[in-house]
Amino acid sequence: MSQFKKSTAFLVGGLGLLLLSVFAVNCDSVETAFDCEQVCTRYRDCYDASYNVDNCRSSCRSRAANDSTVRQAADTCEACIGDKSCLSATFQCGGSCSNIVP
Repeated sequence: MSQFKKSTAFLVGGLGLLLLSVFAVNCDSVETAFDCEQVCTRYRDCYDASYNVDNCRSSCRSRAANDSTVRQAADTCEACIGDKSCLSATFQCGGSCSNIVP
């Protein structure tokens, strides 16, 4: 294999890895945004009609970007609350959700 072909293959492979890592990070942030949105909206719907979902979502996303435990808590909370009633979600999901909402 010529030096040019080796260099080209290396460059293409490196570019592919770079693109994969960018898409993986973006998928995580999209999933986190969805989890944060769901948790914050559910809190507003169940407990405080005047709760500021935008501030909650923004805070959740910022903290999740810097702390994997917050990201995991948002994911766990969103999965837990699912279609539970507000009362059931409070008792069954309070542990994971308390890291996201008051």
